Order: sequence, then structure tokens, then C-alpha cells
Amino acid sequence: MRAARQILAETGDTGVSIQAIAERADVGFGSFYNHFQSETELFEAAVVDALEEFGQSFDERLTGVDDPAELEAAGFRLSARMADSHPELMQVLRRRGLGHPHSDSGLVRRALRDLEVGMASGRFTALDPAVALSALGGTLLSLVELRFARPDLDGDEAAVNLAEMVLRMLGVPSDDAHEVARRPLPDAA
Repeated sequence: MRAARQILAETGDTGVSIQAIAERADVGFGSFYNHFQSETELFEAAVVDALEEFGQSFDERLTGVDDPAELEAAGFRLSARMADSHPELMQVLRRRGLGHPHSDSGLVRRALRDLEVGMASGRFTALDPAVALSALGGTLLSLVELRFARPDLDGDEAAVNLAEMVLRMLGVPSDDAHEVARRPLPDAA
């Protein structure tokens, strides 16, 4: 799994041979089949594993934050920072995340939960959680791409501005969105 994540982060190429994967993992060719039936299955599991790790890191960092708007804003800001602190994980998201915008794992189910809470509480006025989730996912992937494509750009500032735009898109009033997007991030657990 680790070897597959490394390959995905480096090239995004899922056409790598089982032999190359086994060599990278320093395991015998035959032992691959003790765990996976194909390269496709391995790479799919590697993406799901990366997305779950991504979601867990947010759970740990954002424990105790109850405001759905603050959770969304902090998620964008933390994602921008993870391009520097967790580049392999973010490269996997960058290269393969678009294929998982509505999965039941990783950050997706957490974002959907937060959207639904925000909508139920009246904090967000989006009409359809699936459509809002698509917009958030596409925006997040664009932010990650921006961080890698433009390393000279101030990633924190870009993420704050994007978080404010997303909150406004979700129906948070402009002044409130501006303030929430700039709240201090919770300390690492």
C-alpha cells in the first residue's frame, strides 16, 4: 500500500507493473496476490487509504469546533498547509481525488456531515448537499493544484480567501464569512 501511494504521489501512473510495485515495496512478486487481486485494486485501496488519513487528520485537529462554517473554512486552510507538511498525501489527492468526490470514506463523508449539520441548523442555505459537496470538492482540488502549481503564492492567504468565498457560496453572510475564514486555526492535538 505504501509503495502504491508513493507511485501515485510521484506520477499518478496506475499502469505500473506488479513487479515494479513489489520491488518498490521490497516484497516478493507472489506475495502481492496475498493482499490484492490486481494493480487496480491496490491503487484504489491506496487512494481510499490516503483520503481516510486526510479525513482523520482533520478530525484530530478540529475536535471541539462546532460551527459548520468554521469547520469548512478550517478544512480549506489546513489543506493548503498540508501541501507543505504532507506533500505525498496531497499529491495523491491532487492526482486521484477527482475520482472520489462522493465516496463514503475520507474527507468526503466528514464534509457531507458538516454540510448537512450546517443546512439543518440554518447556517448554510445550500439547497442540495450533494451539489454543495461537488462544489466544495472541486474547489478543494483546485486549491491543492494551485499550491503545487504556484509554490510562490502565499498558500495561507489563498486558502483564507477561498474559504471566505466558499462560505458565501453556502449562504453565510459576507461579513460573517470574512470573520469566520480568518479565525485562528485550532492548535494541533
